[in-house]
Amino acid sequence: MKIYSISIILAPPSGSSDILSSANDLSSFSFYQKGSVGEFMAFLSKTVAERTPQGQRQSVQEKEYIAHVYNRGGAEQLAAVIIADQEYPVRPAFSLLTKILDEFTAKVPQSSFNNPASISFPDINTYIQKYQDPRQADTIMRVQQELDETKIVLHKTIESVLQRGEKLDNLVDRSNALSMQSKAFYKTAKKVCDDITMIVA
Repeated sequence: MKIYSISIILAPPSGSSDILSSANDLSSFSFYQKGSVGEFMAFLSKTVAERTPQGQRQSVQEKEYIAHVYNRGGAEQLAAVIIADQEYPVRPAFSLLTKILDEFTAKVPQSSFNNPASISFPDINTYIQKYQDPRQADTIMRVQQELDETKIVLHKTIESVLQRGEKLDNLVDRSNALSMQSKAFYKTAKKVCDDITMIVA
């Protein structure tokens, strides 16, 4: 079980989103992959946050990763995203997202949202380390039992979250947020996964 990325995102209902604070644990990737993987994690986080309606939680699978997203909306227009492997349990992920958003709004004034570079929220680094073990979130789960009553929409693929007719490949190609190296990494990784699927089948 592994959490790769946690992001807090300003996600207005219309327009593009901005990452206000994030932390990554890319220790399982090689030195040469970390930059590209980090860029892709940020891109995926922003994409799922923008496409999750306000007030909803959902889990989106993209290859071997699951992006758990909670778009709280409201006056702050904040969303939080955890990108983890498929083994990381859903319930602790959503409990952690709620806790992170609560603490972020308590410690970071909304007036600073327009200038993400000025935001200091070091707690996010503690969370990504502490909650690698989902059992650490059990205390959060006990406090937030209303999560059981919340409808969590699980999407099997990111394509179902994207607008009709949009493909992740097209978004990657059009994105200005990804470097050429990250785009090449994504295409190579996709081709390798497709080749492995063909060999196994």
